[in-house]
Amino acid sequence: MNLPARGRSVLVSGASRGLGRAVARAFAANGDRVAVHYGSRAEEARETLASLDGGGHALVSGDLADPEQAARVVAEAAEALGGGAVDVLVNNAAVNLPHPPATTPYEEWVELWQRHVSVNLLGTAYLSRLVAGRMIEAGTPGRIVNIGSRGAFRGEPDHPAYGATKAAVHALGQSLAVALAPHGIAVASVAPGFFSTERVAPRLTGPEAESIRAQSPFGRVATPEEIASAVLWLASPEAEWASGTVLDLNGASYLRT
Repeated sequence: MNLPARGRSVLVSGASRGLGRAVARAFAANGDRVAVHYGSRAEEARETLASLDGGGHALVSGDLADPEQAARVVAEAAEALGGGAVDVLVNNAAVNLPHPPATTPYEEWVELWQRHVSVNLLGTAYLSRLVAGRMIEAGTPGRIVNIGSRGAFRGEPDHPAYGATKAAVHALGQSLAVALAPHGIAVASVAPGFFSTERVAPRLTGPEAESIRAQSPFGRVATPEEIASAVLWLASPEAEWASGTVLDLNGASYLRT
């Protein structure tokens, strides 16, 4: 059975704003039905839902660090989108809180590491297993796309847990790509550099704005829509052979060998 090009059921985690919102809009504009997941930003998630083209979309909420809530999110998304398997999962939900190693108190350091691992890595692992299990049970092909980060390769000195968990997400995606290919499930990741969102808007208008833009030889940062377009392609029927890849999307701001 071939993966359809449109009309699919898509679950986007962390879709209340920013990149998640842009990804949800890209799939909806493609003619897909989207489950917009949020953790605590209910009002912003409703704004995302209202902005989507087409119909058949839904809201689902839950703390993905909790295995039981993660299972409920997938079950509710599948039911709301038609009752079958979810065709596409985009693992976008993440936390990114500063914790410079030289100055962060140890108790806070421990708490923040646990939170980053629980959401960024374990939440991604939970959703991936749950969605893949439904695909396999239904005998349908599918796609899983993980949102990683440039920071997994170049380091994040003030956000080390973020960089480390995003590196783990890349590795998880490659392991899943090998394990799930016999079932027609392709898994890939994107590794964005700096891109504009509501969360980082103050940094792009403040004193460090010029240095941030100068990271790329294009002299700018990416838009969420540019990242979303790559996610949409990786979830397409034509992208099966990209399974296992980690796609750099950083405007030549960091080149790895």
